[in-house]
Amino acid sequence: MSYSQIAHLELINALNNINTEEELNEFKDLLAHYFAQKAQKAIDALWEEGVINEKTIEQWGEEHMRTPYRYASHRS
Repeated sequence: MSYSQIAHLELINALNNINTEEELNEFKDLLAHYFAQKAQKAIDALWEEGVINEKTIEQWGEEHMRTPYRYASHRS
């Protein structure tokens, strides 16, 4: 059995033991915290390796990552 399959079974088992909205919210918070920690560790590693720095972070804050709309081509 793969780790992915084992993880699915563990999640199903955990979900089967959720009986209230409060427990569901706690479980969701737990998962969010787990993945936030993983993201932070990855960012810290990139920082330590010199892949990103303060300037990179500032540039990210100035980016506009919206999908451009092409109104002109759709107007009649």
